[in-house]
Amino acid sequence: MRKLLSQFQGDKAIWAYVVLLALFSFMPVFSASTNLVHVVGTGSIIGLLFKHFGHIFVGIVIIFFVHRIPFDRLKYLAPIAWVPVSLLLFITALQGMMIGGANASRWIKIPLLNISFQPSSLGWIALIAYISWFLWRFADEKYTFGWSLLWLGVPTAFIIGPVLPSNLSTAAIILFTIGLLLFVGKYPTKYMTKIITGCAIMVALAIGMFKAFPDMAPSRYKTWEARFSRFGSEDKDEDRYQIENAKIAIAQGQMFGVGPGKSVQKNFLPQSSSDFIYAIIVEEFGFLGGISILIVYILLLFRFLVVSNKAPNLFGKYLAFGLGFSIVFQAFINMGVAVEIFPTTGQPLPLVSSGGTSIWMTCVSLGIILSISRKEEQVKEQLANQEKKQEEFKRILEEQQAEDDLKNENDSDDNPIYAVLNK
Repeated sequence: MRKLLSQFQGDKAIWAYVVLLALFSFMPVFSASTNLVHVVGTGSIIGLLFKHFGHIFVGIVIIFFVHRIPFDRLKYLAPIAWVPVSLLLFITALQGMMIGGANASRWIKIPLLNISFQPSSLGWIALIAYISWFLWRFADEKYTFGWSLLWLGVPTAFIIGPVLPSNLSTAAIILFTIGLLLFVGKYPTKYMTKIITGCAIMVALAIGMFKAFPDMAPSRYKTWEARFSRFGSEDKDEDRYQIENAKIAIAQGQMFGVGPGKSVQKNFLPQSSSDFIYAIIVEEFGFLGGISILIVYILLLFRFLVVSNKAPNLFGKYLAFGLGFSIVFQAFINMGVAVEIFPTTGQPLPLVSSGGTSIWMTCVSLGIILSISRKEEQVKEQLANQEKKQEEFKRILEEQQAEDDLKNENDSDDNPIYAVLNK
C-alpha cells in the first residue's frame, strides 16, 4: 500500500483537497439525481451515481498520468498546441450540438466513444500554457507593443473567437485569467493599458452596432443582454426563477442544513447537479457546509500559489499560477451565482458538479500543477543528495588527512635523527 501511495507524488495537500472534494461530490450529486429520476424522469439513481463515479475515477487517472509527465516537456508543446485546439473550437462553433436545450453549440461528440465533449475547456488550458510560455521565453527581452500584440493577440483571438458567441462566461474567465497572468508576468503596464482600452472600445462599438442593427447580433446576444439587464431585478424569467430557488435553498439551510439528500429546492432547480449545486450543498449542509467548501477552495488556491512560488523556472511559475487561479476563480463564480453576486453563467463547481468535461479538464490542470510540484520535490531531493555527498566527501577527506597526520607522526618517531633531535 505504501509503495502504491508513493507513486502519487507532488504536493500532498493538493492531493488531499482533490480527494476530499471528489468524495464529497457524491452526496450533492446523489441528492440532485433523485430530482432527475423522480421529477424529470431521466435515468436511474444508481445509473447516475455510477456515471459520476466513472467521471471521477477517470479524472483521478488523468491526474495520475499527467502528473507523472515532466512539465518541462510542455515548453515544446505550448507554442503550437493552440493551433489544433482552435481548429477544434471552430468546428464545434459550426457543427457543435446543443445539450439540455441551451441556445449554444458548445459540445462536440467524439466518434466511436459516443462521448460529448466541450472543447472550450481545452482551449482554456492551451491558451494559459501559451501565455506562460511567452512570458518565460521573452522574460529577458525588450519588445515593442506591436510585436507583443501579434504574439499574444493571434492565439488569443483564435481561441476566444469561437468560444465567445456560445459561452460568454468562459471567454470572460479566460480573458480575466490571462490579464492577471500578464500582470504577474510583468508584462509592461503601458501595453496592458493600451490592450484594455482597445478592448473596451471594441466592446462598446459592438454593443452599439448590435442595438442599431439587431439582425447582425449573434443568437446569444439577447440572452447576454437579458441576464445583465435583469440581474438583481425582480422580473420573472428562467434565470430569475433559478436564482430565486437557489436563494430559497440557501435560506432553508440555515446553520446546519436540512440533512444529506433532504433538499426540497432540488425539485425546482433545473441545474441542481451542476450550475446550482452549491445552493443544494448549503441547503443540505447549512452555512457551515457552505463555508467549509469555500475554505477548501481557498486552501487550494494557497497551495497553488505555493507551487507557483517554488516552481523551478518561470514557465512552471506562470503555468501553475494561471491554471490554479482559473480553477478556483471558476469555483468562486459558481458560488457567487448561487448567492446572486454574479448573473447566471453556467459555470460548474470544479470537482463537485456532475459532468465529464468539467471534471476531466480540471483534472488535466491539476495534473500539470502536481507535475510542477513534483519537479520541485525532485530538485529539492537532488540538492539534498548533493549536500549529503559533499558532507560525505568532506568527512572522507578529514579522515584521510587524520590518517596521513598519524602516519607522519609515527614515521617521525621511528626515524633516529628525529629521535636525537627530540632528546
